[in-house]
Amino acid sequence: MFPGHVRIVEMGPRDGLQNEARPVSVATRIALVEALADAGLRSIETGSFVSPKWVPQMAGTAEVLAGLTPRPGVDYPVLVPNLKGLEAALAAGTREIAVFGAASESFSRANINCSIAESLERFAPVVERALAAGLRVRGYVSCVLGCPYEGAVSPEAVARVAAALAGMGCYEVSLGDTIGTGTPLAARRMVEVVAEHVPLERLALHFHDTYGQALANILACLELGVSVVDSAVAGLGGCPYAKGASGNVATEDVVYMLDGMGIGTGVDLPRLAAAGRMICVALEREPASRVARALAAKTNEWEVQEPQVPGG
Repeated sequence: MFPGHVRIVEMGPRDGLQNEARPVSVATRIALVEALADAGLRSIETGSFVSPKWVPQMAGTAEVLAGLTPRPGVDYPVLVPNLKGLEAALAAGTREIAVFGAASESFSRANINCSIAESLERFAPVVERALAAGLRVRGYVSCVLGCPYEGAVSPEAVARVAAALAGMGCYEVSLGDTIGTGTPLAARRMVEVVAEHVPLERLALHFHDTYGQALANILACLELGVSVVDSAVAGLGGCPYAKGASGNVATEDVVYMLDGMGIGTGVDLPRLAAAGRMICVALEREPASRVARALAAKTNEWEVQEPQVPGG
């Protein structure tokens, strides 16, 4: 049975922008987050406290957080890789963080230079410290439906990492098809196996659209009862460790599908698409979202005042 409401976790300002080649200013990042909140999104991953040497697009995350107007009921989680990142997040006043692991040994070593077991050992004190400080912690598992180095990844391997993150105290575990190779039955089977270890209500879907399967995969898993979906406005992003991997499924496309199914999201589609157009102007690229492109062709859909690129 499909859920009556789906919570969308917007990844564009972090997972999307971190893999875009064109630099994006702090002011533009703030404008994007504000536009997404104006569209009704209530969980917007805003940045990450990682070394600018490794992820230059995420430099200035503290300044982005400081520049946002606080809104009741809107969360701005950030990604942290270690205790140093956590301390920076705490200093910036964040209320929610995310930690990330992988279901593939090879990907874990390529991405964070350690084994899966070592990564979990690293995360444990981060999660413990964050929970002690009153923060909420979300966990990510990468490569749940395939790895660029190893190929197929077993659902049991995904379940082990997901269970470890949940056991540490992550309130939710997001299952990421990082390279977008999954198909609906494989996605459904993976979620079924993980749900034997982590309750469905604590799982989220994070599917990339490399092979055009993301919406179909989401649909197959929603039918199981999963009710949280990660997506990125305009389909921003990719994966630097997975050659050819496209961005996250576009938030516009997810909202359009759910609207058509009568599943609530609380997101205003025209305002959302306007936010996507704004950031794409800054990036000098077209939206990857098919829905955004279709709406842009219908001038009567654009009655909403579109956000402007700062300085543009």
